[in-house]
Amino acid sequence: MIYVATVHFQSERWIDVQLSYLRQHVNEPYRTVANLEGVPAGHEKKFDLVIDCKGDHPGKLNLMAAEISKDADDDDLIMFMDGDAFPVADPMPTVHKGLSESVLVAVLRSENGGDKQPHPCFCVIRVKDWERLHGDWSTGYCWYNDFNWYRTDVGGNLLAALERTGSPWTPVLRSNRTDLHPWAFSVYGDIVYHHGAGFRRPNAMGDFFQWTPKRKRHIEALPVLGWVVRKVYSARIRTYRYRQSRRTARMSADIYRRIQSDPEFYRNL
Repeated sequence: MIYVATVHFQSERWIDVQLSYLRQHVNEPYRTVANLEGVPAGHEKKFDLVIDCKGDHPGKLNLMAAEISKDADDDDLIMFMDGDAFPVADPMPTVHKGLSESVLVAVLRSENGGDKQPHPCFCVIRVKDWERLHGDWSTGYCWYNDFNWYRTDVGGNLLAALERTGSPWTPVLRSNRTDLHPWAFSVYGDIVYHHGAGFRRPNAMGDFFQWTPKRKRHIEALPVLGWVVRKVYSARIRTYRYRQSRRTARMSADIYRRIQSDPEFYRNL
């Protein structure tokens, strides 16, 4: 049995989309387990099980995994999937091959500034391995990214558990042939689509470094003029990121309309 664990937050807009693609592409028995914080009443009937909880995204995923593990068999699969993600082809051949060679199959968003951790937009693991690893989607464990930032993100502690136990995992990488955006609107391994920021303002690590004005640190060190230069620099960065966010939001709305009207929209990606 596959247990699909998904989170929808403050919006129902992705529910029917996600469930439709699951029905179309997952041909093995599965049950849907969801958290629907802030979603209008009535949509809970569309899932096999709804777990009512509040908190951050990793905490919700951890709680759902714990509830699934309580009743599932050891060899059952937990398929974590973001609310704005869904399969666009049968993912199970990739999953079964990956799990024959490792303990976990997951998206690796290396395009997001060189992230190194499994990402919950799509991740599959056996129940017994989740329990053995003491699986945890929380932030905490850190790494240096492509911009030499020492950072953490969702899935950091899961990466630490994999490394601590010497457990190999199978990354599923971005396979877009058309890059409409550096990190959003992504197809991974030709099997799963992740819209990106489907429930929040669109920004990510990669946006911060698409454009960075050259800093004049020798001037910034001056007592008065340096303060002015630092303020101008910060304002330029904020303006750029705001414009990028607005541009991404417009693209997001356009692609969402395509998703609703064309079941094979992803072929243009």
